[in-house]
Amino acid sequence: MINKQHLIDRFISYVTVDTESDPASETTPSTAKQWDLANALAQELKDIGMTDVTIDENAYIMATLPSNVDHEVPTIGFVSHFDTSPDFTGANVKPQIIENYDGKDIVLNAEKDIILSPSYFDDLLQYKGQTLITTDGNTLLGADDKAGITEIVSAMEYLIQHPEIKHGPIRVGFTPDEEIGRGAHKFDVEKFGAEWAYTMDGSQIGELEYENFNAAGATVKVKGKIVHPGYAKGKLVNSMYIATDFINSLPRLETPEHTEGYQGFFHLHGMEGKVEETVLKYIIRDHDKGHFEARKEVMQKLANEINSEYGREVIEIEIKDQYFNMKEKVEPVMHIVDIAEEAMKELNIKPIIKPIRGGTDGSQLSYMGLPCPNIFAGGHNFHGRYEYVPVESMIKATEVICKIAELTALKK
Repeated sequence: MINKQHLIDRFISYVTVDTESDPASETTPSTAKQWDLANALAQELKDIGMTDVTIDENAYIMATLPSNVDHEVPTIGFVSHFDTSPDFTGANVKPQIIENYDGKDIVLNAEKDIILSPSYFDDLLQYKGQTLITTDGNTLLGADDKAGITEIVSAMEYLIQHPEIKHGPIRVGFTPDEEIGRGAHKFDVEKFGAEWAYTMDGSQIGELEYENFNAAGATVKVKGKIVHPGYAKGKLVNSMYIATDFINSLPRLETPEHTEGYQGFFHLHGMEGKVEETVLKYIIRDHDKGHFEARKEVMQKLANEINSEYGREVIEIEIKDQYFNMKEKVEPVMHIVDIAEEAMKELNIKPIIKPIRGGTDGSQLSYMGLPCPNIFAGGHNFHGRYEYVPVESMIKATEVICKIAELTALKK
């Protein structure tokens, strides 16, 4: 049995370290504070008995649990990231532990009237009677993906302490900067040396995913002309009005709040404007490669049309691909998904096989030669003040890792 309190203590020790990444930075890791947890993790892996523990100049951590069987077993891996999203602050995280959750509203912050309510977040009702870890309403929690790290470290520790559980060689990897799309950029797949791996970066218990969005980011710069408003007739061009036209010309219902499942979207996630210049930040997502390319073309065509209307370039658009759907790389080796599914079933967990409405390090790693499906880490409502994780889900995820290792060793 996984020690519940030990797991809680480990998780809290991770989330109370600020590891927010920064998309504006060009270093790796993108923030110096990520080193604080990275160095601690490397030491912890040594302390629990892992071998070949390394941390490179970019804070990528790798370690090995040697095989304890006398027959040849494929080397498998487990990967998680230790940075947290820049979308919401991860500084001064103060976790709250809710024992034996009663299914009612949880007051995160009485002073600010911040409530985590099952009437809005109905997934909460799945966890009545369980132990929840929440925020205090002022920060995110960091279960994305410090729950995954907790589970991987706890599973390795458990396997070391229970040599009666047979397994082949296991590699673990922890990465910086996943939240800004760079988690796999400097990951040395050859050094990692696994035939396949699993990211522990999903959400609710049972999730098993091998499909994800194709993803791109778009920066739209809108140029205006500033003139004193008292003398502006026929001269002033307000970039914010042009930007509004651009925003409103994209399909209004093809946004995150109106889509689900395999449906793609345009997501305006940042905007900064003055009369002379407005900058829009978009992400573009679609599971279907053809639809993904069409979305990029729609944005470029719209910019061209507005430029034509003004008779000059008032809109400049830059679109950069970020990652692609891992399905193409995982389907030829579907046995790696089958093993994870079997592991869950043996642990009485109902597998939820569905597409990821996002991406993980695994999507990029799959294209780098390391097929890498994604498994639940247990958290909900990532990247905001309403984030929470059931402890029992983290325990189950830890058990899934152990069971995958055991099943892989049995499949000679």
